[in-house]
Amino acid sequence: MSKIKFERGLILALDETDYRKAMNIVNQVGKYVDAIKLNWPIVLSNGPQIITEISNHFKVICDFKVSDVPHINSMITSTAVKLGASGIIVHGFPGEDSVEACMNSAHGASIFLVVEMSNPGSAEFGKKFSDELARMAVKLKVDGIVAPATRQERIRHFRGIVGGLQIVTPGVGAQGGDAGKAIANGADALIVGRSIYESKEPMEVVNNFLSEVQSARERNIQ
Repeated sequence: MSKIKFERGLILALDETDYRKAMNIVNQVGKYVDAIKLNWPIVLSNGPQIITEISNHFKVICDFKVSDVPHINSMITSTAVKLGASGIIVHGFPGEDSVEACMNSAHGASIFLVVEMSNPGSAEFGKKFSDELARMAVKLKVDGIVAPATRQERIRHFRGIVGGLQIVTPGVGAQGGDAGKAIANGADALIVGRSIYESKEPMEVVNNFLSEVQSARERNIQ
């Protein structure tokens, strides 16, 4: 199992539950994104075999927000990887032992730790402990963190804590996050869902995001 590399800087969040629509989007844009993120809605609607079906052709991140005791975390992670997942998104609030259980069961797949979510309500409780979660990510040497594009300054803040760990950022598009600013503030990859899969021209939307990512990366280098 190889680690996920964010060469293009774009992840498709495939939250479309209708199988035919979902696979149509995958077939159109799959080779132009770094990974396809599958959350519980599409897996529960179509069965876990959809992980395998998509992973046979493209990198898959299972966004299961794994957050249980170590034994269960290990079972969830190892099963997802056996089905073909190249990455797993986990929560850190159950403690280091629970995150380590995911890492020990990943068999080379990438582990991404949520430090702060993109919805407004996440700041109510999550923000109180997000710095500690970011430091946990560094201590445990996970592959990356999840930080919100809806609060650009937070991406820059977390970059200062996690150093070279990858940062993937949800909230671009439908939630109002700015793609270019997210990259400029330190994100390695955008997580984009509805703006792509609800569009009548999904490939056009993908190309627009890819252009924004490239432009922002070039500005960061200068």
